[in-house]
Amino acid sequence: MKKFIVIMLVSLVAVASVFANGDTDSATVSTDGSTSMERVILSLAEQYMADNPGVNVTYNPTGSGTGITAALEGRCDIGLSSRALKDSEKESGLVETVVALDGIAIIVNSSNTVSDLTIAQIADLFTGKISNWSELGGPDAPVVPVGREAGSGTRSGFEEITGTEDACTYSQELTSTGAVITAVSQNPGAIGYASLASNLDQVKAVTVEGVVASEETVKSGEYKIQRPFVFATKADTPLSEAAQSFFDYATSADASTIIQNAGAVPVV
Repeated sequence: MKKFIVIMLVSLVAVASVFANGDTDSATVSTDGSTSMERVILSLAEQYMADNPGVNVTYNPTGSGTGITAALEGRCDIGLSSRALKDSEKESGLVETVVALDGIAIIVNSSNTVSDLTIAQIADLFTGKISNWSELGGPDAPVVPVGREAGSGTRSGFEEITGTEDACTYSQELTSTGAVITAVSQNPGAIGYASLASNLDQVKAVTVEGVVASEETVKSGEYKIQRPFVFATKADTPLSEAAQSFFDYATSADASTIIQNAGAVPVV
């Protein structure tokens, strides 16, 4: 009888272990990539996990390039990119799904009196053709361009739109949107760029050719410096049940309010 009880207990433990391990694997959704998408992905994850107890959605803020690579190599379920995928990345086996649109705000120190810039002036400020704010009617202070590191989706989007690829003369190349905002807030001559979905309270966002960066102007196309927020997934590898469920939620109309409240522009 004792032997029977011991065998039953061992069997129950083994079965429990199998189910526990299975649940842990299937209930984890890993995302990796864009720091600009932080507020959006964390807001989506928070709501999804509240609605689906037991599911854990993780976020690794490594930058768009790293997130795309992680998705391609199968090191995460969903890669996060704040730029459109390149043809070469699609040819490598990745699928692009646009989750939202985002304006790239042009930010200056709060004390700077310059309040509107053209795209041509922005390009000149970042490439060194304009080196003092007084040239634009601002303070007599050197221009200090602050940007993101190579591989950043924000940097890629900004440089493509302004035509400044490989031409910017950055004083600092930082690894997160938050770091750019902090650097600009601390330097009276600084200019940088940051996701509209970020907290910009510490800095001043200038208008671009008279247009304010907002949900309405991004959606209408009036605000020209904008880019997509993208989910990158492998074409030949189905997502796990939990990851597919989160993906479906994040790209549905049900998530629009969450995306909007996080500062980005829903596409559905």
